[in-house]
Amino acid sequence: MIDALKRLLDDKNVLTAAEDIIPYGFDGTATLKQRPLAVVFPANTAEVAAVIKLTREHKTPVVTRGNGTGLSGGSVPVAGGIVLCLTRLDRVLELDQANLTLTAEAGVVTQRIYEAADAVGLFYPPDPGSMKISTIGGNVAENSGGLRGLKYGVTRDYVMGIEVVLADGSICWLGSKCVKDVAGYNLRDLFIGSEGTLGIITKVLLKLLPKPAARQTLLATFAAMDTAAETVSAIIAAKIIPCTLEFLDRRTLQCVEDFAKVGLPRDAEAVLLIETDGHPAPVAEEASKIEEIARAQGATTIVRAANAEEATRLATARRSAFSALARLRPTTILEDITVPRSKLGDMIRFVNEVATKHNLQIATFGHFGDGNLHPTILTNERDEAEMHRVEHALKEIFDHALSLGGTITGEHGVGLAKKAFLKQQLGDSSYLLLQQIKRTLDPENLLNPGKVF
Repeated sequence: MIDALKRLLDDKNVLTAAEDIIPYGFDGTATLKQRPLAVVFPANTAEVAAVIKLTREHKTPVVTRGNGTGLSGGSVPVAGGIVLCLTRLDRVLELDQANLTLTAEAGVVTQRIYEAADAVGLFYPPDPGSMKISTIGGNVAENSGGLRGLKYGVTRDYVMGIEVVLADGSICWLGSKCVKDVAGYNLRDLFIGSEGTLGIITKVLLKLLPKPAARQTLLATFAAMDTAAETVSAIIAAKIIPCTLEFLDRRTLQCVEDFAKVGLPRDAEAVLLIETDGHPAPVAEEASKIEEIARAQGATTIVRAANAEEATRLATARRSAFSALARLRPTTILEDITVPRSKLGDMIRFVNEVATKHNLQIATFGHFGDGNLHPTILTNERDEAEMHRVEHALKEIFDHALSLGGTITGEHGVGLAKKAFLKQQLGDSSYLLLQQIKRTLDPENLLNPGKVF
């Protein structure tokens, strides 16, 4: 099979030597790794389909990969399997200003999508924290979120069409440029967030928006996390939906200040980063109203960015959170849960209690506006006793999130890391339905086997 792959793709696009394939044995998820049999780099959809047909003949599993920034083990290889890396499918194929769409191959880095739209006065809202590195195909496969999710939604909300290679090597196009299209089952959405278990996404058709004319950025600090959470509720209750409503806890903001030196007060218990965007007059009015609400709720300080440069500096406080925390211990486990906004205070208190109970360092930050929290465990995967405590802590955190009506993942996906908890969230019948869909589209279980289920 390896010889056949080399004839198909050329020797340089098939890696088999141990030193070459080691970097493709893991993604951004801590502690998960597995060396594959080989890594292949097709250049187009036809080559992807040919690889799938060949591997199917040999009953060889295939795990699709972009730049490996996933945080749930979704692109970790299978033993004896092939990694299908799509980074050579890296062309922006069309920017249609008349229809406000952009078509790109799966290997295009997400930041390039944003920049291509921005250059013509348009806007691609999804902004996962990895957008400077992650690929659009991976974003669609994981249904990635981001900082602007409260107002603009997640990747799914901007996908109008996808090209997919199925488990038998056939190629399907699902969707269109039509704003209204209800012909047949909505198969496009079935593949969005399917984590490479149902098919391989090779092209995407994305919806764009007019670029917001103005933006205001505020950073508010609080003496108590509950006060910050109540401020978020008050802003939403005032019928204001900010573009961004992010938070950092005390441990995170101290690390960020040490790392980025943006002038954060190190004694604050919580920081909210708030951005509002749109037409200039409503934006100015919303920013003033947000500032008024934050003061009424007990914010200790409020800073409003005077210009774009200062806004970028303030936004750094949130965007550098993971990098800042990752400096502290050898292993950083960035988790992902979502609860109803009204339960945020409860969930954060519980995470802190779990950290104390299991003698762990846990920092929490995330998307307060949509209830998406990132408890981040700072640990050392070589310390078996500590990792055992981490496992217990994570189970308790997931259990509590579900008890509050939440979910085990808001944006990172299930993959390997969370598959043990999926049935608990969905229930028997819904879980069985997912398995039936998987068996129908991939009856031989060769596409990313062992993930999700």
